[in-house]
Order: sequence, then C-alpha cells, then structure tokens
Amino acid sequence: MMKPRQGTRSRRVSQPSFQVVHAFSAGPGRSTMLRLRGGLNPTVMGGVLSALVMMAVAAVGQQAQPAAPEPAPPADQHYIGTKKCAACHFDQFLKWRGTKHSKAFEVLTAKYENDAKCLKCHTTGFGEATGFKTAADLDLKGVSCEACHGPGSKHEELSKPFANAKPTPEQEKIARDSIWKMLPQNVCVSCHMVQGHHESQTPPELRKP
Repeated sequence: MMKPRQGTRSRRVSQPSFQVVHAFSAGPGRSTMLRLRGGLNPTVMGGVLSALVMMAVAAVGQQAQPAAPEPAPPADQHYIGTKKCAACHFDQFLKWRGTKHSKAFEVLTAKYENDAKCLKCHTTGFGEATGFKTAADLDLKGVSCEACHGPGSKHEELSKPFANAKPTPEQEKIARDSIWKMLPQNVCVSCHMVQGHHESQTPPELRKP
C-alpha cells in the first residue's frame, strides 16, 4: 500500500450512496416519480438524474410501438355465411350460437330491421357487396364468424383439398392466413365504444336494464 508523500494531506474519498425512496415505471399517461437522498454531490446527482430520464424515455418509446397487424385477407374475398363455416367448424359454431352476438339481429324490432345505423352492428358484412342486405340473408344475421374473422371465401377454397385429410403445416398456415385470427381493434370499438354503443345509439324502447 502506498503511503502519502510528506507535505501532503491524505483524503478519504467516501463512496457516494443514494436511496430510491419511491419510484414507478413510466407508461402511457404516467410520469416517473423519483426522489433521491444520500451522499451524492450535485455533479454526481445530475449525472444519475440524466441517466434515469434517458431510461424512462426509452421505456415509453418501446411501449408506444404498435403491435404488428394480423395478415389482411385478399380484397377479392366474399362472405359465405355461418352454414358453410359450420361445415368444418361445428363445435365453434355451437359455442357461437350460445352467445349474444348470434342473437344480435333478433333483438331488433321490425321498426329497426332496415335501419342502416342498427344493421351495421347487428349483422355481418352490412354495407359490403357480398354482406347482409335483407332479413332473407339468414346466414349473415347477427355478428357471426365472418364479422370477426373477415370474409371466408378464400379460406373455404384453400381448405377444400384437405377437408377429409390432415393438412401439412404449410397448407394449414396458408389457410389460416387467408382470414383474420381476429379483426383489428378499431373494428370492435366501432360498435363497442360510447359513440357507437347502445348507451347513445339504441332507441330507448330497445334498451335493456
């Protein structure tokens, strides 16, 4: 161990220390709160705070990145109706029949069965060339399979070759990618947010407590 030279005074350098009293991670609509205390001098504390700010900004930036969208069905697809969906997906069809989505058209009275504002959220594909048009379109009544997974014509076409045989992984992927696994969130909120939900759009006589 080296001894200090004569004529000079030795100086003990204390290790800087600090304690995080309270902190939580930053996120959308939040701010990071942090209070330090301890033996940090102003220069060191400034460096620590700068580093913390940079980390918080980086964390917020990562959270703000949108998720990768699901593959979109080709533009030439058309609606095929629940009957054709049930031919291969009968168990899923039965589960759907027990949901409120399957009965979405039934809750409309005759007065509103032709109201475009209602049909947009109580049928499948209304406003599209091959979507619901009249009450005669039985397989497109209610919020059915294709309302959430998109038009199924391409999916049906690609699935026919292995209707009675197990598909290869490649065939299965191609068939699955021909429809949405689930529609983008903005499609759901068009009917399930305040501006489109029954609280503001449904006629008073059809509202349920």
